[in-house]
Amino acid sequence: MENTIKVERAILNLTQEDLAQKIGVSRQTINSIEANRYVPSTVLALKLSGIFKKPVNAFFKLSSND
Repeated sequence: MENTIKVERAILNLTQEDLAQKIGVSRQTINSIEANRYVPSTVLALKLSGIFKKPVNAFFKLSSND
């Protein structure tokens, strides 16, 4: 899975820590998602969708390996 979380976060001028606090996770979790080391749960993806005001598939994409 690929994502554009870092870009979406930058558009809103949020640090990893800011975003983490808004959705109730650690900064390390945000870092792992951005680095494609962690695939978030549906609940977490929906929380991100609410922050970014975009559908989940606007910032998460399946890769050819998925």
